Amino acid sequence: MPGPTLTLFVGFMLLVLALVKPLGLYMANVLEGRPVWPLRLAAPLERAIYRLCGIEPAREMGWKAYTAGLLLFNALGALSVYLLQRCQRWLPLNPQQLPNLAPDSAFNTAVSFVTNTNWQGYSGESAMSYLTQMVALAVQNFLSAASGIVVAIVLIRGLARHSSGTVGNVWVDLTRSTLYVLLPLAVLLALALVSQGVVQTFSPYREVRTLEPLTYQQPGTAPVTTQVQTLPMGPIASQESIKELGTNGGGFLNANSAHPYENPTALSNLLEMLAILAIPAALTYTFGRMVGDTRQGWAVLAAMTVLFLALLAVLDWNEQRGNPLLAALGVEQTPSATQAGGNMEGKETRFGVAASALFAAVTTATSCGAVNSLHGSFTPLGGFVTLFQMQLGEVVFGGVGSGLYSMLIFAIVGVFIAGLMIGRTPEYLGKKIEAFEMKMSSIAILVMPFIVLTGTAVAVSVDAGRAGAGNPGAHGFSEILYAFSSAGNNNGSAFAGIAANTPFYNVALALVMWIGRFWPIVAVLAVAGSLAAKKRIPVSEGTMPTHGPTFVVLLIGTVLLVGALTFVPALALGPIVEHLMLWGSG
Repeated sequence: MPGPTLTLFVGFMLLVLALVKPLGLYMANVLEGRPVWPLRLAAPLERAIYRLCGIEPAREMGWKAYTAGLLLFNALGALSVYLLQRCQRWLPLNPQQLPNLAPDSAFNTAVSFVTNTNWQGYSGESAMSYLTQMVALAVQNFLSAASGIVVAIVLIRGLARHSSGTVGNVWVDLTRSTLYVLLPLAVLLALALVSQGVVQTFSPYREVRTLEPLTYQQPGTAPVTTQVQTLPMGPIASQESIKELGTNGGGFLNANSAHPYENPTALSNLLEMLAILAIPAALTYTFGRMVGDTRQGWAVLAAMTVLFLALLAVLDWNEQRGNPLLAALGVEQTPSATQAGGNMEGKETRFGVAASALFAAVTTATSCGAVNSLHGSFTPLGGFVTLFQMQLGEVVFGGVGSGLYSMLIFAIVGVFIAGLMIGRTPEYLGKKIEAFEMKMSSIAILVMPFIVLTGTAVAVSVDAGRAGAGNPGAHGFSEILYAFSSAGNNNGSAFAGIAANTPFYNVALALVMWIGRFWPIVAVLAVAGSLAAKKRIPVSEGTMPTHGPTFVVLLIGTVLLVGALTFVPALALGPIVEHLMLWGSG
């Protein structure tokens, strides 16, 4: 690994780890209602929201009522996003007079943004008005992220409380997550991005005269020569900030964070990557703080970090060594003063291999889906890493909230397996892990591979599914597998070679996104309610420590075992066989 690359990776991880304790402590104080100055500052607004909505903040809920409220909240959100897309032609803030979206595309997008997936089958600058981008998409970037945070907090409360029939108030948790965590951080990041040149305006698109004429040709038409280029405008920075902080990933522009209007400089690139990991990493400290033992949070963070760094090393190494087919043609792929070296296909010359590989690892380790390069142009094993991180269940830091609660479910499964192996009653943080918790944990873990593999199998079996793949053979299969893995794990990135804005993919991926988001959430909330009602068991000689290196290894092994057993056969048909074909021909 080149020295500058190592410096980038180490420096980046140190910055992420430096944010964990202060941000994690702040979120713990906010969500437990402890006195911190932002709560006092915005307390009148919070009380006004409760009065307007008829909420009694002191009234807590059982897990079933909490679940019903969360599902209703998100269902209404999906309906509002759908209606805004279907009516945007007649609504204000549409300077380009963009038409309404088709029903299947609007349905897919509504589900996508409500589930924190942000899969985009459309080109943002040519499909969405400013109003739709702000009121429909950006608002859901906040609310879907808040939904993930509150589920994680409820599971933490289930582990922290004992003999309790309640797990909190869903409306209070959603309000505080949005008002005190996501909103102020998004404002600060938006201002930082504007300072770097990210666009923030309501001006109409601008037409400029290019220095040289451009000739292009659409299939079946005559060549066209022009010297006029249309530059998209819009309130980009405000959406870009919460897109990253909320691990949403949906870009204002089609090229996402590869577009200089969304990501103009090396500093903006660094800030966006930090924003993606900040809250998922910090929530581990929030977890330790709320259960009364910060060592528990550090252990979970250690497991996430080890997995992330190992997979990042594999990804970067494969991209740095380049493409043997290009080497055979005499293309220079060695780093030098005049070129970055490695596999530069699909990557920005502004960032090179290292920053592109790091961004790809960050965005697929979380459920973000933002991209600054084309994942479909990565080497086969580079693409394998992006796929595999999603298929592990988005637990390598994971999405905002969803990464932590998914990892804690793996921890529950891990201690259950360990307890059976040594003949002792499984317990985690003083709570017995019994049949109900294991049934719900199994549902939370297994529903994702079931819908991903089933959806992929259906897509490769029907003409409508195969027609979307832009490449033949193993790479075409990888494109389809990636699409369903991205949807089922609520990531939202794509291999970029698949044409997914068709009725088949819009409906199929929307169903996978909805099930992949809310089926596990219901199971996790059921586990939280069950654990909260249990009595706390005193620590004994037979209690397995869950804060040391042994537990970290157990947790990593559990995550890898489930991911490997379920997805390796499918991966062998895609990126693995493509790698063997590429290097065999080289």
